Order: sequence, then structure tokens, then C-alpha cells
Amino acid sequence: MKANYLPCLALLAASTLPASGLAAGDAAAGKTKAFTCMGCHGIPDYNNVYPTFHVPKLGGQHAEYIVAALQEYAKGQRKHGTMQAQASTLSEQDMQDIAAFFAAGGREDGN
Repeated sequence: MKANYLPCLALLAASTLPASGLAAGDAAAGKTKAFTCMGCHGIPDYNNVYPTFHVPKLGGQHAEYIVAALQEYAKGQRKHGTMQAQASTLSEQDMQDIAAFFAAGGREDGN
């Protein structure tokens, strides 16, 4: 009788594993939503002049990391005025979509 439960247990265990590196978002929708982000994060080797800081390129970054960072900015747990203002306007779905776009490469030309 125990053997009958093994396939069910295996399926249940597999369903608790993390998904792939992509967010549960729509990369195509994220491309539109990330338009403002691209002004800084889409420029290779971009450094802000004042205050001086390096702006990270997000294309290819793990979606889960991007979502977590946006949530932390929105909650004020990460300190950066511009990012806090931007993230506070995003819904959870917006964050997921933007993260999916960047995880897929984050290129405006679609490549």
C-alpha cells in the first residue's frame, strides 16, 4: 500500500522546489514597464555624476533578486531616493514583469 503513495509524494516534493530563474511575470509587459528603468540601467558602464555612484546593468540578473530589491526599495529598506520613489509606484505584478524582462536580457531591441 505504501508504494501507491510514492508517486504522489514525489510530485508534491517537486512542486515545492523553486521555479527557474525567471519571475512569474510577463517579459513583454515588463519591457514597456521598464522604459523608465532603461534611462539608467540600460546604459553600459553608466556612472551617475552627482552623487557619484555606479549604476548596475540589470540585463541577465536573476528575476528573484530584482523583485526582492524593488520590494526593499518600496518599503524603504534599501536607501536610494530615486529607486525608492520609482519602486513605491510599482505593483507586485509590475515588479514581476520588470524582473522577467531584465532576467530575459533586458534589451530594448529585444535581443
